Order: sequence, then C-alpha cells, then structure tokens
Amino acid sequence: MNTALCQLEKALVTAPDDLTELVRGEEQCLVQRVAPLLRERDVVLDLNRVERIDAAGIAALISLYSTAREHGHSFAVKCVSPRVAEMLSLVRLDDILISHNVVFASQCEASFERPAA
Repeated sequence: MNTALCQLEKALVTAPDDLTELVRGEEQCLVQRVAPLLRERDVVLDLNRVERIDAAGIAALISLYSTAREHGHSFAVKCVSPRVAEMLSLVRLDDILISHNVVFASQCEASFERPAA
C-alpha cells in the first residue's frame, strides 16, 4: 500500500493491489494500515480494484470514518466500483464516504510517496 502525501496534510492511500474484495477476513488488515494515518491527517482511500464489499467491509469503512472524526480529520473513499457504490448507497453511506472532490498528490507542489506504516 502506498501513500502519497502533500503539503495539505492529506494522504491519498491506495488499497493493496491484491485487495479485490473488502469482505470478512480481509477488512482488518486494511483497518490496521489506514487507522494510524487517520490519527495524523485526512485520508482518501482509493478502492479502484475493490469489486465487492460485504457487511464486514462496510463496518471497516465506518470504523475508519469514526477514527478520523475522533482525531479531527476526514476520511473518504474514491474510485469505487459500481457494485461497491451500490452497496454504500443501500446503507445510505454513499454521501458520507464517497469523495467526488479529491485533491490528488500530483496537484500538490511538494509531494512524495512513501510506504504506509
């Protein structure tokens, strides 16, 4: 998982390439990797490879959102598949979690990439 950082104290986190399903058994690894970043900065999680999500995956996203809020930061997801967007819409989390206004690291003057913790 890579994290692109910029001066705006925001991180764009890309889910691991092999994460194609955010389902029970797969969700905790993602939470463990992203939660520490949320204590330091706003995070946008790129889910472009995730094609399927279940209740455990949705609970993981809610947990990450809660962690961000507890530390005064924001959390959103971007590049969600139609199926993931549909599931988030069914539970009425699409307006809360899906970001349509993302500032990409390439748009920041001083940006760099580093492996996530």
